[in-house]
Parts: sequence; structure tokens; C-alpha cells
Amino acid sequence: MATSADKIADILSGRQWQQVLERDPKADGSFFYAVRSTGIVCRPTCPSRRPSRTNVRFFPTLAEAMDAGFRPCRRCHPERTVPAADPQAKAVARAARYLEQHRSERVTTGELAQAAGIHRLTLHRAFRRIFGVSPAQYARQQRLKTFDRNIRESTMRVTDAIYDAGFGSSSRLYENSGAKLGMTPRDMRNGAHGITVRYTTAASPLGRMLVAATDKGICTIAFGEDDDEIFEVLHKRFPNAELKQETRETQQTGWLAEAVEFITNQMSENPTAARFPLDVRATAFQQRVWQALREIPRGETRSYSQLAAELGDPKATRAVAGACATNPVAVIVPCHRVVGKNGALTGFRWGTERKRRLLEAEKAPLVS
Repeated sequence: MATSADKIADILSGRQWQQVLERDPKADGSFFYAVRSTGIVCRPTCPSRRPSRTNVRFFPTLAEAMDAGFRPCRRCHPERTVPAADPQAKAVARAARYLEQHRSERVTTGELAQAAGIHRLTLHRAFRRIFGVSPAQYARQQRLKTFDRNIRESTMRVTDAIYDAGFGSSSRLYENSGAKLGMTPRDMRNGAHGITVRYTTAASPLGRMLVAATDKGICTIAFGEDDDEIFEVLHKRFPNAELKQETRETQQTGWLAEAVEFITNQMSENPTAARFPLDVRATAFQQRVWQALREIPRGETRSYSQLAAELGDPKATRAVAGACATNPVAVIVPCHRVVGKNGALTGFRWGTERKRRLLEAEKAPLVS
């Protein structure tokens, strides 16, 4: 039977592991973590890839870790009083600025390395270490940002916006967005004019539910008190689309029925591991966040800062929260599984009460 001391130790180790996941700078010096599989001891902010929790031990001092047979990490140097800054941080910052300044141009690896002042392979490794993405991926994100700004904030023609952002053609735009922009750029601007969006409404454990899809995939999931409220959500997203309601008798889009069944089962029965095709537009960062959300197991949660750390960008907590808030397909992309650092049910577009009910249902034993 666990003693009070055991329970306190478990609580402390849980907090320490959270700080390790977040690379919390406030934790440096307060404890060290060691990895059994490598025999190395690190400071909490070590930039190395996070180990499996089962391989980690915590020590209040470096001396105790070394007495236990662990050797200091050569990346974070826990033996130093002040943690060393990344030796390539300034070079990577120069490279990032260069990419931002030349976002509409094609920048070669050699040009970027010359601007940064270091070897191209060193730059590539450092870029991934600091930003969590390669220089090429970072450049694509910058071009997508330029395109998105052009298409939304100016009267520039779609073709001009594509070329101004540095894409050689519309096909290059889709390749660089991971083919997940969903509707075409012209559709974004004109409110989906000429696009048919089929939708259905149904009762659910979370109130009235609307599920909508194009011929490419699910595009909207909404919850509300009545059908008028949830239809307004769809209409605002696609004001110029042809919106066609389907009933059980007339339903032609199989995804609608399957999605309704999945969401209902998510609350009560053993759900299948559904991977519905989606027709949603997203930035490269939103794509990464939404994909990470779909990898969180049923019954588990992550904090915003923990999810940011898992994505390799611990400082992107607010950006992660923003990506969760703009998720248009609730439950299928389970943004409800992200909570505050203290476990609080922070903002959820469809209300914290629905979020609470979803999480409680997912933590309950599954019905086989």
C-alpha cells in the first residue's frame, strides 16, 4: 500500500516530467533527469529528443545522479552553473531573417548557409534543433503566410497572389501546403461560390449537432441548442455555397452518416479509429497541431504548453491555443483533449460543459 511519502514523490515526479516536456527554464537547477537507456543525466531544458517516461529518473542534485552512474549530457552540460546557449542560435536567427526577407524568392541551401555564416549541414541540424523544422519547411511556411495575407487582405488576383508568394504555379502551392488547404484559393475568397456543401443535423449527447461535407471530405462540425443556431455556423463559413440538407432518407454523402455515428459512439460505445477525409484549409502550423491532436489517445489530455513542446517549439503555446480555437471539425480533430497546465477546462468553442462531458465519457471504460 502506498505511503504518504510515496504519493508525494509521485506528485513531484509528475510535475518534474511536465517541466521536462515543456523545457521549462524555471526548472533548471531545481532538479536533473537521467535516462536509463543512455546513461546520461540532463538539465530540464536540454534540447535533445524527449525519452520515454519509463526510462527517466529524477535527482535533486547532479552529484546524486553521477553517484548513481550517470554521466553529464554533452548537449546541455548540466555541470555548468549557467546553461550554455545554443552555439548556432545567432546563425540560425540570421538564416530565419534571410528567409523572411526573401520569402517570395527561391533561396538555395548554399545562399542560406552563406547568409548565416556556417556550413549548410551545420545550419540544417541547428535549424531543426531550434525551430523543429528544416530551413525548407520554414521557407514554405513563410510563403504560405504571404499567400494567405495576399488572398485575404488585398484585391490581388489569385494567380498574382500565388506568384507573389513565391510559388511557381497553383500546383506548387498545393504541393507545399501538403495538399491540405482544402478548398481552392479562389473558393476561399468568394465564400465557396459554386461549391456544394451537404449537411445533416442530428441529436447527440452534446445537444444538436451539424455535420457538413463537400465531395472531398468533412468540412464542418458544429454543436448548439437548436438547428437554427448550428446552421448559422455553417452559413457564416460558406456564405455563397449551395447548402443542401440531407436526411436519413435522402442521404447521399456516406461521410455524414459515418461522422454522426462516430461522434455519438465517442460518447457512449467503443469507437472505431476513424480517419475521415477532411476538406479544411489550414496553415502549415495548424496542420501540425491538428495532426498532433489526432495522435492523443482517447482518455488522455495534454496541456497547450506540453503540446507545443511535443511539436518541438515550447514557446508556441499561444499559437497552439489559436490552432485549437480555429479547428472547424470538433471531436474528429479532438481539440477538447487539450487543457490548461493545472488541468482546468480552458476555452472550448462549443462550451466548457461539452468539453467536460466529452472528457468524462472518454475516460470511462469502453464497451466491447
